[in-house]
Amino acid sequence: MLIEFVEIQNFRKLKAIRIDFARDTTLFVGANNSGKTSAMSALRYFLVDNECFQANDFTLSNWISINKIGEKWQSVGDTPNSPAPTLFDWETLLPSLDLWLSVRDDEVHRVSRVLPTLGWSGGLLGVRLRYEPKKIDDLYSDYLSSIRKVNETMKGAVLEGDSASPHAVLWPRDMHEFLERKLGTYFGVRAYCLDPDKQESPINGMARPQALPGGIGPIDGDPLKGLIRIRRIDAQRDFADVYSGRDRPDADRGGEKHKLTKQLRAYYDNHLDPAKSPEPSDLEALGAIRSAEKLFDLKLKIGFSSALGEVEGFGYPGGTDPKLTIATKIRLTDGLDHPAAVQYEVLPTGGMGGSGPLLLPEDYNGLGYQNLISMVFRLMSFRDEWMQVGKAKKTDLAESADAFSPEPLHLILIEEPEAHLHAQVQQVFINKAYKLLRSHKNLGDNPRLSTQLVVSTHSGHVAHECEFEQLRYFRRRPPLIPGGVPITTVANLSRVFGDEKDTKRFVTRYLKTTHFDLFFADAAILVEGPAERILVPQFLRNEFRELCKSYVSLLEIGGSHAHRLSPLIESLGLTTLIITDLDAMLPSGLSVAPARGQGQITRNATLKQRVPEKKSLDELLDATAEDKVKIYDNFFSIRVAYQFPLQIKPGEESATIEALPNTFEDALVYDNLQIFTDFKGDGKMKEFKEVVLEGNTTEALGRGMFKILAKLKKAEFALDLLDLKKDPWPIKSPTYIREGLFWLQDQLQRKEEELSAPSPPQTLGKAVSE
Repeated sequence: MLIEFVEIQNFRKLKAIRIDFARDTTLFVGANNSGKTSAMSALRYFLVDNECFQANDFTLSNWISINKIGEKWQSVGDTPNSPAPTLFDWETLLPSLDLWLSVRDDEVHRVSRVLPTLGWSGGLLGVRLRYEPKKIDDLYSDYLSSIRKVNETMKGAVLEGDSASPHAVLWPRDMHEFLERKLGTYFGVRAYCLDPDKQESPINGMARPQALPGGIGPIDGDPLKGLIRIRRIDAQRDFADVYSGRDRPDADRGGEKHKLTKQLRAYYDNHLDPAKSPEPSDLEALGAIRSAEKLFDLKLKIGFSSALGEVEGFGYPGGTDPKLTIATKIRLTDGLDHPAAVQYEVLPTGGMGGSGPLLLPEDYNGLGYQNLISMVFRLMSFRDEWMQVGKAKKTDLAESADAFSPEPLHLILIEEPEAHLHAQVQQVFINKAYKLLRSHKNLGDNPRLSTQLVVSTHSGHVAHECEFEQLRYFRRRPPLIPGGVPITTVANLSRVFGDEKDTKRFVTRYLKTTHFDLFFADAAILVEGPAERILVPQFLRNEFRELCKSYVSLLEIGGSHAHRLSPLIESLGLTTLIITDLDAMLPSGLSVAPARGQGQITRNATLKQRVPEKKSLDELLDATAEDKVKIYDNFFSIRVAYQFPLQIKPGEESATIEALPNTFEDALVYDNLQIFTDFKGDGKMKEFKEVVLEGNTTEALGRGMFKILAKLKKAEFALDLLDLKKDPWPIKSPTYIREGLFWLQDQLQRKEEELSAPSPPQTLGKAVSE
């Protein structure tokens, strides 16, 4: 049994999404505020803890309709013979999670409670968990009663001439405010069977959950009991450095600190304690405990004899009173119930003196290792509880092998495992976590007992260690209606490249050799070569301070390969600026200096195949700013920035001529002419200076530049520019790059404004308690 996918609707910004689950590890990636945490919360609330729901977990835009339901109830509430309230008006507004399981033919007996029909024989099986009114009549009557009380109070104040009454705000003003306080009283999670034949695929990333047929009733009890064991590790794990805050030696020790000690003690209690269901191997330990108790009792009797004698001097005990004695009861877990129970061996032999190992308590280790050890112990505990390892075996079961029947599916949810871990440890953890969960003789490759691990992360290092088939990208999308709330869709990156195996292989290898921060960025800049990779960040710092405040991923990828990233960029919906080169050539394939009217074309695959989809050099030189942008939706566009004609004046007394830059380097020279013509040293800058001063025509300038560029070491040239001994750094960005960066900055600013979700619907002021 496996979870194939879940569909979540009407939960926070998750209006309607589908998340496909991998067979082993599924990784949630995406930029900040893209919906990863909302998805993890939905899984937790629906599958683990139904008491966590709050009013603001309803999708914000749905509160307009929910308040209208309240208004409708108010309008008909006092009408004689008004119709009874039903769930019909609520159904499209309620948070829900559809869980779709892949069930083997030999597992049908396990899912009998959730079968859609008696004829179902295997395959997909769906269960809807919906957060809904438990008793709609109670909600209806109590809401109207509260509203009537407010109205009567306000009416009475007006009749008494209270001048402050028009400005008073009483609770509740509407359904939203009523449920902010009373949600848990009237709402709960109920389960419904779904029809596999009515399951539909998403369109444009939006899931299409099926509507429940009229009159269908909920499933009695918990439909997942006995099917899925669910465990989680939350993002906030409350580790602290030694002596920080309340963890000082004189501070209260009753909080959530010393988690490793508590976890090890819990593991001991569940799996190792010899006093629980003793076995022959435990007898030696139990005997040692009894001997220690007797010896300690004797020591206590001798030690307390004088003190007890003095007590007897006060007349106690009398002749018939029970005699006071001291006895011990040793519990092994007492040795794990103090802050120094977990220690770290710093020097095994105690150093040069050899006096024994030098130890430090739990709090003295780094937060990263505390987090790592904690997560590993929890995963081991989850696995061993599922497999009933050691003392976790049920004592009331028969001795037969059939008595052990764990749930067929073990689902583990982990939020942000990277907390406090350095890069290498992050990678090791995600590589080994699933293997650890399967490390048991009854698991391994056993298809009857499945484990699925779901991880949300902000770490490119964690994403780097996973395959594309395991990544689920959370994408921020524009509102469905003007003025609405931005939503989220989820891309299954295993389907990004389709059958293009060569492209997928290239992109996977490319990202593995660079970084995976593309999956967490607000935007991307793809650059042509090493010179741009070195200098564009400097341009950003000097000229685009606002853009620097966003999370922009800068990737170096040649113009002949940038188009291969397009399927991935389009799936991510990532606003992208591609900084590339004109790369003029003859139809024969010979590279040349760019010139108008010569039938030249570009060798750049991005310009030919993606944006602006033009091959002719003359057309590219005359392309407008609009031609260089490809718009997909209100939140996602791609723009290309390449060299275009410039009007320059090489010398003070020379005429203005048209310069046709072909690469980043000559464009940079043309936009920084004064710096190059004033240059006094040697090297490449001197060569560029001479070409500029001697090139009094477009053709001569182009030929001279082409000759230098043919043998230029571009990275070395960029480093020379970066090393200019002037403050502030004098080089300004080439015009074509500057225009592209201004476009990118404007896109991100506009997107940020539109992503600012409206507050929950409510009027000004604060409601007064009833």
